[in-house]
Amino acid sequence: MCGRYTLHTSLERITAHFHLHQTQALAPRFNIAPSQAVPAVRGEPRELILLRWGLIPSWAKEEKTPYNLINARAETVAAKPAFREAFRQRRCLIPADGFYEWKAEADGKQPYYICRRDGEVFAFAGLWEHWQGETGKSIGSCTIIVTGANQLIQPIHDRMPVILEPTDYDAWLNPQNQAASTLTALLKSYPPEKMKAYPISKKVNRPTNDDSACITPLP
Repeated sequence: MCGRYTLHTSLERITAHFHLHQTQALAPRFNIAPSQAVPAVRGEPRELILLRWGLIPSWAKEEKTPYNLINARAETVAAKPAFREAFRQRRCLIPADGFYEWKAEADGKQPYYICRRDGEVFAFAGLWEHWQGETGKSIGSCTIIVTGANQLIQPIHDRMPVILEPTDYDAWLNPQNQAASTLTALLKSYPPEKMKAYPISKKVNRPTNDDSACITPLP
């Protein structure tokens, strides 16, 4: 799964990478956690919006669901009721520049930071949804799609977020593109040779710790 990630890249670089036509101010984030508002890219022309991380299905009776919907499995996302319609029509890009995973060891779980070797910003494959309660309250929310881990991440965790190539952004965002076979073909593991992973302090375990010390390699 993907339960924490970072986005500390400058807004200028994010705007250029995603060819944004509409944006908003973003503070550098080093420990983004579920239920928080996270940046997402959607639409044509592309806009940067904020969505709650943890998808609320449009048909849910209540804002709080009994399910953990921060991630959707690539293998079942096209069929699961919670994600099926969003997968067909409401796909988005979740900008990031790294994410965390925890490796089970004899003395507990050791956190690792994982990012691109070149340090560039990238995009998780995401879905978004609009939920409106009976009282009129509305919430925009999102989830990150995960798939099997590549060879770099397998020793740490068996799953990883789907990272899309920039050449696939248009196909993913286009709501007219609804062929499940075409879309699921994009949901593959990112090439391990383009990534790096290293152990970090357990400071990242607390979501309130949100600074560059979270991604500092252990000595």
